Amino acid sequence: MAEHSSRTAIVAALIGNLCIAVTKGIAAAISGSSAMLSEAVHSVVDTGNEVLLLYGQHRSTKPPDDVHPYGHGRELYFWSFVVALLIFALGAGVSAYEGVIHILHPEPITKAWINFAVLGLSFVFEGISWWFGWKSFDSVRRGKPFWAAFRSSKDPTTFMVLFEDSAALVGIVIAAAATALSLWLDAPWIDGTGSILIGVLLAVVAVLLARESKALLIGERASPELSEAIKRIANAEPCVTRVISVTTSQLSPDQVIATIGIDIDDELRVPQVEELICSIERQIAAEHPEVYRIFIRPEPAPPAKSV
Repeated sequence: MAEHSSRTAIVAALIGNLCIAVTKGIAAAISGSSAMLSEAVHSVVDTGNEVLLLYGQHRSTKPPDDVHPYGHGRELYFWSFVVALLIFALGAGVSAYEGVIHILHPEPITKAWINFAVLGLSFVFEGISWWFGWKSFDSVRRGKPFWAAFRSSKDPTTFMVLFEDSAALVGIVIAAAATALSLWLDAPWIDGTGSILIGVLLAVVAVLLARESKALLIGERASPELSEAIKRIANAEPCVTRVISVTTSQLSPDQVIATIGIDIDDELRVPQVEELICSIERQIAAEHPEVYRIFIRPEPAPPAKSV
């Protein structure tokens, strides 16, 4: 359900951004507005980003093979990181460049009514896309505060669409304000300043998204709640005297590797140890199907510390 919800949000954002990018581009060409051109570039980058996120989702579902025995789940994290870099390099970079050019060589905005009409329609369409992104993110945050849910999320597609659309809505407001002030004060350079502000906004969003995607790409632990649940299941076995460690690694939004170190009854024979391990694996798989691989390692408990 969560994957279907995130894919719906991505497709909605893709369709909306493609239509908006074309409209903004035409408006920028007619009016000569730098802020509008920056917004058009922003929408083009967002459209490409949605394509990459869909591609990453598709690649991450490929089954394991001889070369990739744990599957391709982290492809989603790789492409999410690429998306963050594109937002920074293309979205923020081009917007800032256009802003500097229009400050150094200001040009008056013509037919400004086109800009305001396009920005108004864009705000509506981006708002609809934002709503889909919010519903997708809200369905997986399980009542957590927004920032905590963002930091602990294991599916970058849910928060990436939401952050992109949020940045787009704020960018539209900046573009509209810059255009209005340029006309009101007869100061075309203000339009270029609007482009720079949009570039700064995109750079901040890109850094946040890159930071979270990088953490997932290099191997982030699963949620502490899952580790506690695994520990509880193992401890419930009568022959387990102590769970020494539970180490997890997130392979994809719905795939986790877990390694469990347990101290067991010294009187158990090899067949009994095998049955114990199989029992723990079955229970974990039944309660938490996202645990993709389970490694259980019997080991002696560490010696008690002397007082």
